[in-house]
Amino acid sequence: MAKALYGHVGSAPDRRLIDELTRLRATVRALEFEIARLRAENDRLTAAVSSQDDLLRVDEPALT
Repeated sequence: MAKALYGHVGSAPDRRLIDELTRLRATVRALEFEIARLRAENDRLTAAVSSQDDLLRVDEPALT
């Protein structure tokens, strides 16, 4: 078992694995950026709706 671990740790990393890891990290960064953008847009829209609640609220019945 120790020889297998030593062989795994002592060997040079596979270039395909490094390329895939780099690509996956870039994808994660892009997705995190998109999440932040969507949250900011959601907050902006929520604030816009909240400010318009006064316009939508009717204090008295519309039909009497």
